[in-house]
Formats: sequence, C-alpha cells, structure tokens
Amino acid sequence: MEKVELDERFSELYRAHLRDVYTYLYYRVGNHHDAEDLTEHTFLQAYRHFERATAESDGRPLRPWLIRIAHNLAANHFRDRSRRPQTSIDDDASTTVLRATHTTEDLVEERDELSRILAAVQDLPDDRREALIMRFSLGMDNREIARAMGRSDGATKVLIHRAIKQLEGLVADTPTTGTR
Repeated sequence: MEKVELDERFSELYRAHLRDVYTYLYYRVGNHHDAEDLTEHTFLQAYRHFERATAESDGRPLRPWLIRIAHNLAANHFRDRSRRPQTSIDDDASTTVLRATHTTEDLVEERDELSRILAAVQDLPDDRREALIMRFSLGMDNREIARAMGRSDGATKVLIHRAIKQLEGLVADTPTTGTR
C-alpha cells in the first residue's frame, strides 16, 4: 500500500474512532488528562502497525483492535502509576449537563444515583468493567467486544450478563444517601 493511501485510510480510521477510544479510556482511567494522553498514544501505536493490521483484518472493522491497544496502554498506565493516588471519575461533567435541564430535586436524586453507579462500576473486576464500558459507552456489540478482549462471542455474552447482574447487586446494596 502506498504511503499516501495508507495515511488517508488511517485518517479515516482516526476520525471514525477518536471519540470511542477517548470515551473508553476516560471511563477506564477516570480523568480527562490521562485519557487524552492515552488516546494520543493509542493512535500513535496504531499508526505504527496500521498497514499490518489492515492486511490481517480480512476486511473486519478495526475498532476492536484500537480498543485492545487502548486497553493495553491503560493497563500499563495503572501498573506504572500504582504507587501514586489516582483521581476517580468525578461527576462535574455529568452534573453540568444535568443542572441545565433539571430541577434541583431531580439533580440531587440523579447525582446520587450516578455516583452510586459509577462507584459500583469501579468495584467490578477489570474484565467486567471493561466489557460494560465497551457495551454501554461505546455501543460495541458482543462480537466487537469479544475481539477487543480476545474472548469468544459466547464467553463475552456471559461476561456482560454477569457484569450487569453484579452491578445491579452492587448498586442495590449501596445506600441512597450518597455514602457507602
């Protein structure tokens, strides 16, 4: 493949999946700055291996491949920073949207529920948390998630089902006052 064509195809991939990669990483690492850095590194690494990945994909979408790169970089990020405290996902961005469209009472109830759900998601095992992020934040189907996680379609379906059931239990067990 010629360099110009390769660059054009990679640019298309970048435009099509930038938001997905960033969203995945934001929910994975919990803050915008690290998510932006890891998104940049994901696409740099993808660019280095793009020609080979395209050839080996047999026409399948490359989004699961990108998410797998992001997954590996996030895992390295946590390993490298395991001694430093990490900022958890805050609800500032979510509540900004809520404030504009809801009453104060609605805001308090929704903010409490959102906090409980986000805290419960963080309590899930890594594979379950990542599967839910891919499913509900990125809208990936089971086949894409399976490819991204290196699992079979059936194992992925079971993983998502168990993650949802566990999340439901964790949220139900969390007090509604906003304290755990």
